[in-house]
Amino acid sequence: MNSLNEAMVIDFYELTMAYGYFKAGKKDQEVIFDLFFRKIPDRGGYAIFSGLHSIIKYIKNFRFNEEDIAYFESRGLFDEDFIDYLRDLRFTGDIYGFKEGSVVFPNEPLLTIKAPVIEAQLIETFLLLVVNHQSLIATKAARIKHAAGDRKILEMGARRAHGVSSSLYGTRSAYIGGIDATSNVVADQKFKIKALGTMAHSWIQMFESEYEAMKVYAETYPNDCTLLVDTYDTLKKGIPNAIKVIQEVLLPKGVDSFAIRIDSGDLTYLAKQARQMLDDAGLQQCQIVVSNSLDEFTIKELLNQGAPIDLFGVGERLITAKTDPVLGSVYKLAGICEDSQVTPKIKVSDNVEKITTPHYKKVYRIYSKDGKAEADLLTLYDEELNNDETLTIFDPNYTWKQKTFEDYTIKCMHEPIFKRGELVYDVPDIETVKAHANHEKDTLWDEVKRFEYPHKYYVDLSLKLWKIKDELLKKKG
Repeated sequence: MNSLNEAMVIDFYELTMAYGYFKAGKKDQEVIFDLFFRKIPDRGGYAIFSGLHSIIKYIKNFRFNEEDIAYFESRGLFDEDFIDYLRDLRFTGDIYGFKEGSVVFPNEPLLTIKAPVIEAQLIETFLLLVVNHQSLIATKAARIKHAAGDRKILEMGARRAHGVSSSLYGTRSAYIGGIDATSNVVADQKFKIKALGTMAHSWIQMFESEYEAMKVYAETYPNDCTLLVDTYDTLKKGIPNAIKVIQEVLLPKGVDSFAIRIDSGDLTYLAKQARQMLDDAGLQQCQIVVSNSLDEFTIKELLNQGAPIDLFGVGERLITAKTDPVLGSVYKLAGICEDSQVTPKIKVSDNVEKITTPHYKKVYRIYSKDGKAEADLLTLYDEELNNDETLTIFDPNYTWKQKTFEDYTIKCMHEPIFKRGELVYDVPDIETVKAHANHEKDTLWDEVKRFEYPHKYYVDLSLKLWKIKDELLKKKG
């Protein structure tokens, strides 16, 4: 993984098109591409944008090395002039987009790329790969954290992730989305996401008795002690042994923070029984940790059933977003720049949801007077909006559905990230990104966060933009 040049993460058709543009004399033609998604995973009400950190690093280092050039030459498809062009290629365009950690919605550009066509085309696959994966995991984590409420979430899916990179950047995105800690040591080392962990069942099995295994562990880690209680028999052996060890080893040392962990069985029943047994032993401060194929739906049901759980360990269903493992972002041409003017471009389809919104755009978010996000509005790049005037928006497909705002605030959500190939974005640390994501989620109405039939958050078009799209549809491009 360390020797991989990320610039080579290209679908081959991007190379063939690039060569075609080069031969047609279009290599300097400036274009506009939008990266957006069409559907929220798990039929949810919102998504969390993640991956900008990786994209910034990629764009800054975008270049082909001599090994890559040798590969291009070996294919026998490209002439020497094009090979020389690729050898010197750097990204020289502009990128605008949402801040990482922002709440985002379908059909609005998360990123807008304005660059010479070959540069814009060759970065397509990497940008989609990053946004599709990392935003998916951040969104899943946000849902899981929402289900858990004020209870802690430990991400523990490294061994079930789809490769090392998916594990590492999945953990980072999960942290942005809301998880509290991870089992993943390299994520702690690289991103300072606190790594936690105690023991596996093999630890218990290595000793002559379950009691001895717990006692040795408690003596070794008295101030960070979580005892695994389901290796043999949770209620008849595991919890009684844990209580005995806590009373004999931890309490005499003055330790009053400890936990038990249940990793199998009926978690609601076992957690309730464990809570009763612990309380009867005077160990009300002992927390209960559970794991075993959890996700937001399972967590919600456990809590609805009154399970007294303090921390959830979530693995494969988070790190792989198992219930809906595709975000499905796309990368579409929105315009061609000619003589400081934009010629809008549209993709038309029999599937209405696949019709694109043309032109060079930006995204405004409309907030109510109490700071709640009400709707997003796509406008032309040079439209300026302010909250001094009454604002009426309308559904772009059902134009008779309208809403008027009078007492509101409005914010442009797109920020410049690269200008003429230079990074102009102040890259925040991960704690700042996580804090931004938490704030963004707080701006949503609870109805948007519902798991079942969430309130639809509207992404509308300004009148100017809608007219341009409507005219292009009538002309069919």
